[in-house]
Amino acid sequence: MISVNNLAKAFGEQVLFTDATFNINPREKVGLVGRNGHGKTTLLKMIQGEESPDSGEISIPHNYHLGYLEQHLEFTQPTVLHEGCRGLPRTSRHEQWRVKKILFGLGFSNDDLDRPPKELSGGFQVRLNLAKVLTAEPNLLLLDEPTNYLDLPSLRWLVQFLNNWKNELLLITHDRGFMDNVITHTLGIHRQTIRKIPGDTGKYYAQLAKEEEIYEKTRLNEEKKRRAVETFINRFRYKATLSSRVQSRVKALEKQRRMEKLSALDSLEFSFPYAPIPAKIIMEARNLAFSYHRRPPLLIENFSIQIGKKDRIAVIGKNGKGKSTLLKLLAGELPARKGNLRRHPRLAAGYFCQTNTARLDLTKTVVEEIISADPDRWEQQARNIAGALMFEGDQALKKISVLSGGEKSRVLLGKLLVSPSNLLLLDEPTNHLDIDACDTLLAALDTFAGAVVIVTHNEMYLHALANRVIVFDRKRIFIHEGSYQSFLENSGWQEDEGTEEVEKNNKNNTAFDRKTRRKKRAATVQRKSEILNPLAAKIQRLEKDISQLEVEKEDITKQMIDASSSGNGEKIAALAKRNTAVETELESLYEQLDLITREYEEMVCEFEQKINNQSQLP
Repeated sequence: MISVNNLAKAFGEQVLFTDATFNINPREKVGLVGRNGHGKTTLLKMIQGEESPDSGEISIPHNYHLGYLEQHLEFTQPTVLHEGCRGLPRTSRHEQWRVKKILFGLGFSNDDLDRPPKELSGGFQVRLNLAKVLTAEPNLLLLDEPTNYLDLPSLRWLVQFLNNWKNELLLITHDRGFMDNVITHTLGIHRQTIRKIPGDTGKYYAQLAKEEEIYEKTRLNEEKKRRAVETFINRFRYKATLSSRVQSRVKALEKQRRMEKLSALDSLEFSFPYAPIPAKIIMEARNLAFSYHRRPPLLIENFSIQIGKKDRIAVIGKNGKGKSTLLKLLAGELPARKGNLRRHPRLAAGYFCQTNTARLDLTKTVVEEIISADPDRWEQQARNIAGALMFEGDQALKKISVLSGGEKSRVLLGKLLVSPSNLLLLDEPTNHLDIDACDTLLAALDTFAGAVVIVTHNEMYLHALANRVIVFDRKRIFIHEGSYQSFLENSGWQEDEGTEEVEKNNKNNTAFDRKTRRKKRAATVQRKSEILNPLAAKIQRLEKDISQLEVEKEDITKQMIDASSSGNGEKIAALAKRNTAVETELESLYEQLDLITREYEEMVCEFEQKINNQSQLP
């Protein structure tokens, strides 16, 4: 168990969080959420020991191993397989089948296993690092944006792998759907505080919104009461007969802590301007073919499509199959080797690509770079767009050279917002955005009046947007006419390369067979009863005791009224004494009930997650 107590961290005047206290308990899978720049990665680095807190402490048990996904790429072995085996625990050094299973799950092929790691693309080198971390089976797995370099098949495999993960997990990702499919608890950084609740991000954000609404209503009510007291004080301050009452209210007002109004949080809000176009079909590709090499095979061959003015087209498939290349062809960034591309004369296309950050002028400011996309724009208009993208005030005057990767991506979005368009071509627009920004972008795309062609591995986007799907799979490109869900139901993905071989090799070794799962599930169900039944019984006893005391309290009230009517002072005193004791006991019982009920609900959530995971067959 990881224990964090009174943790505080700030960089200069920017306070990330103060007095942070929480635990990561055995078997918990925790999703860490918060806006970019609010300290998520810093917290992971502090747990890892790469960053020191300003105050507070992080307690890690002896012989408790952490597994951290390194972004630093350093390989010492001659092949991918041997490098992957570096992650194996010492007691399992010869179990190459385990490494192969993970490598195949992450999208490596048989041919990749014998390749030198340095020959891999940057994305696959990061996957190799991820494979080593997963293979090591640490006590706590720390993953910071593991989905950025994964394609859909690998993402779906990783979800299942993490659902079967038997130890602890702390996860940061902008992909809310991915996170909610994996976690048992949500840990949120909000307004310089950190809190943890059982459940997914939807429950966390709903609870946060409810609490802030209650806080604001309470604050307004308190302000109303304060103004009434201040009015009384001002009206009767110099009236001698009421001086004692005035003074008592002055003292009470001085002691009362004033509830401050919650500061408004910066939010990413924007919409894509639309350029009207009269045609139903705005772009048509016929028999497109392309290769980066002169000789076959072609990366894209005989691809044809008509794009309508209202289409929402998702482009999906494994990495390296040509998705980004197809978008570059449609955007006119690359010339086709064969075929032709017809664009409507009034087509206005906006193209977003992560690699385009290299085209940003490092010497310009955010505002200057946005204006460069449309010189006719006024500076104030560019500042308004920069403000909508969270570059407010002097932030809009920051040089591109000092921006983070996520900030540069927002500048690219800003350049798209300058000029109206009727076709958006978007290549992985959610990378480097936080969950809140991803939600805003999804809403903006949903309300955009034009067509959208998007490459994304975010399944929430795919389910919400797509009405057509371009699929790179089965060694070809084909178009599925329908939603992403209908694609999964009717076509689905081809078996991952190498899956059959690795399953054959590991048939006698795998620990996730049906019999083992049934035994584990039965043991979990029994353990659930052993833990939850006593808690439920205790809750029932507390509720019974509370009910009896509430009845007694009502009876005491009635007796006091009767004693007061008869003038029996001795009985009134005795009843008052007993009433105080009952109220004290009730308060204690309610506190116990609250604590045990919370414990019971958390354990129910944990066991349901375990049983659900153990019911899923490989």
